[in-house]
Amino acid sequence: MTPSWTQTILLGRAAAEILTEKANQAATELLSELGKLDAERRESMRAFVEEVNARAANAQGTTSQRATSSSSAAPDLQSTIDDLRAEIAETRNELQRYRNNDR
Repeated sequence: MTPSWTQTILLGRAAAEILTEKANQAATELLSELGKLDAERRESMRAFVEEVNARAANAQGTTSQRATSSSSAAPDLQSTIDDLRAEIAETRNELQRYRNNDR
């Protein structure tokens, strides 16, 4: 027995409603996950910026301490350059680690 046109239309409508509901649910879940990932990324970035600021403040305090304690002695230029290179390398490592976690 073949279904009537009315029955076919009702079945099509029901299938379309179900598919629409499932698509809406999937889109909602996707947007929710994207929101969570964005919040985590922002939190990681905020923590990174805070750590950078804390280290910069610490380095500035250490530098000003050195300057006052050894005002008569000339600073060792090569030592300063080496310290800066080490800090740059550490910052690059942290940035690379942050980028890897973001993927």
